[in-house]
Amino acid sequence: MAGTVIVRLFASARAALGTARLELAVAEGDTIDSLLRALLTEPTLAPDRGAGAERVLARCSFLRNGITADRDTALVPGDTVDALPPFAGG
Repeated sequence: MAGTVIVRLFASARAALGTARLELAVAEGDTIDSLLRALLTEPTLAPDRGAGAERVLARCSFLRNGITADRDTALVPGDTVDALPPFAGG
């Protein structure tokens, strides 16, 4: 089963990857972790993202369809994944 998921990036994740929202293909067995690896090689994103994007994504927490998710959470087409970097303030 192949399809796409929507990825929403916030704050420093958005800045590091050069976009706030995109759709990426997923296949059966893909997880948030495999989605993150795909984000780092996606050709339509900021070409200079490099190590900065990797550092930001390593510190993010994630939501899958609005519910807290681990990196090993399985994805299905139609999911929405939010990447939430640590926020300052209170």
